[in-house]
Amino acid sequence: MKIRQSLSMLLLSFILLGACKKDKEMLEPPVVQMGIEGTVLNIKVNETISFSAININRRGYEQEWKLDGEVTSNTSSYEFTAIQSGIYTIEYTATNEGGVFSRSYTVNVGLPNIPVTPGSSAYVKTVFEFLPGPGQNTNRTLGTLTAAKSLEGKQGLVSLGAWGGYIVLGFDHTVINEGNKDDLVIYGNPLANFAEPGIVWVMKDANGNGKPDDTWYEVKGSEYGQPGYIRNYEVTYTKPAAGGPVAWRDNKGNSGTVNMGSKVEGYPSWISGNEYTLKGSLLPSTNIKPGAQITSTPFAFGYADNLANGDKIDIANAVDADGKPVALAGIDFIKIQTGIQANLGILGELSTELLGVLDLGMIK
Repeated sequence: MKIRQSLSMLLLSFILLGACKKDKEMLEPPVVQMGIEGTVLNIKVNETISFSAININRRGYEQEWKLDGEVTSNTSSYEFTAIQSGIYTIEYTATNEGGVFSRSYTVNVGLPNIPVTPGSSAYVKTVFEFLPGPGQNTNRTLGTLTAAKSLEGKQGLVSLGAWGGYIVLGFDHTVINEGNKDDLVIYGNPLANFAEPGIVWVMKDANGNGKPDDTWYEVKGSEYGQPGYIRNYEVTYTKPAAGGPVAWRDNKGNSGTVNMGSKVEGYPSWISGNEYTLKGSLLPSTNIKPGAQITSTPFAFGYADNLANGDKIDIANAVDADGKPVALAGIDFIKIQTGIQANLGILGELSTELLGVLDLGMIK
């Protein structure tokens, strides 16, 4: 009887010991070896990094990878391809009842700069887009794609028409944002008391594809935030049945016509529809004084076709959609857009004109 009881107690001890051992194993946290040990990584646009996690103690766990807080994988591996420059956070987590293993990586994706070579041009080299507003020069010599292309690699002359008309230009190198210095100069044809200010936008080729398809940043000029300045402004122009003024309406409930003479076909002839909409920022018209001789005095700084000796632009004044400063190491593209909607009487519409856009960093 005593022998039977002893065997029973021994068996129970083995069972309890096994259960404790099993519980201990179940409560043991993940032990993981990461394929990449360093936590700060520096790569270029379009480069791929392969991350991996190896289960060392063979305990079961759930795992996930996150890119900037969004789950991207629930397996032991994850591939990250940098399609745009910036700073990214990649997190790995393995979790079971025993605890958590985690690892966080910071991935710095550098801006793809195009260096200056002996053949580089100080002037913009490529016209990517040209869409003028209606105007007395639109469809004529100064308001055509041919006129726009006259700025490629040299000085020329093009008219952007009424408010919102724009041109998108690219350099053959990256224009470096030099500290405490102006980086660009834009030449127009203003007079001392007659400026036709245009807003300047800049873009970095963040995805490295050579096209202006990233984010535009407005260069903050002297009138930014002043009375009459409006962001996210839109104007829709309607094609007239025959020549004459083009009707416009904006997204603020205002309307009018573009004054460009009764016999001018100033609606862009290459637009197939009966209307088109331009978007951007509106500058105040407080600089325009009517009278026998209309004047349009220049603003203090930061605009195209504004100052008689050329307008110098500092890339450091670029702001994002919320008006916050943007730290751009350099830019590859520039957009210039007529900034004021105004009827100048016998002079017609206010339209920004450009003679050239130049990288000051290449001028010694």
